Amino acid sequence: MGRLGAMVAGAAVLAFAGPGVAQTANEVEIITQDLGSGLYALYGRGGTIGVSVGEDGVFVIDDQIADLSDDILGAIAALSEEPVRYVLNTHWHGDHVGGNEAFREAGAVLVAHENVRARMASGIDESVLGQPVPPANEAALQSITISENATFYMNGQTARVIHVPRAHTDGDTIVVFEEANVIHMGDIFWNGFYPLIDVVSGGSLDGMIAGLAFGLSLADDETQIIAGHGPMGDKAAMQAAHDVLVDVCARIEPLVAQGLSQDEAVAADALADLNGEWGDWFIDGEMMTRLAYRSISARPE
Repeated sequence: MGRLGAMVAGAAVLAFAGPGVAQTANEVEIITQDLGSGLYALYGRGGTIGVSVGEDGVFVIDDQIADLSDDILGAIAALSEEPVRYVLNTHWHGDHVGGNEAFREAGAVLVAHENVRARMASGIDESVLGQPVPPANEAALQSITISENATFYMNGQTARVIHVPRAHTDGDTIVVFEEANVIHMGDIFWNGFYPLIDVVSGGSLDGMIAGLAFGLSLADDETQIIAGHGPMGDKAAMQAAHDVLVDVCARIEPLVAQGLSQDEAVAADALADLNGEWGDWFIDGEMMTRLAYRSISARPE
């Protein structure tokens, strides 16, 4: 898996821990990757963080888990003496919003799609992984929400924030840094692994496929692509992630159409030859089958 893959392994188990819930960092090292043009990717435990630095201040995309906040703020301070002005959450899961309170206390304005704030504020009785998520503390909630798209003009970059409906969740946004040719895909793109699809939070297999296709339409062979989980990617890596989900859909769809139960679909082991490459991390072949089955079954008539 390599150092970066091993480092992010285990991050997604925190995906549904609320930002106010105690979380253990276990002496995680924050690793900074320079993407050029004042842009960086930060890896620790949780969703990959994007950072833009410059004279206009610091713009941060996602902030991982609460226990890492001091380390993350320290890593950002090593990149810029300017304050963190904005934190954009790409969706509501705890490994992407866990540092919200600490960043707000440091002076940042929290921003996200309106569905992100709504889900954080209400919590959830039973997540896609089965456990409840309590409502977030008020200090962790966003001060600014967007209904569809927004644009940040900072540090010589045009950062377009684009809502992608019903993909990983119903509140996903991607961020396109136009001048730098860098895209942060949030959890729509898991580089090298089956992704989690949060069908309880409005996500869908069809939406993930469409979201990856949309990201591909914005990329060229030189685009650097920040994955929500996994190492930095490029257009070829994101194409592979797209294509495997198309394949998963083509294999599970007939099982649903035949009237097989979810357990019977799992027993059919339709993804067997894909699992060695794609199912060796957080989402294994069984879980991918269940998520795809649930999503396909929930399609509107």
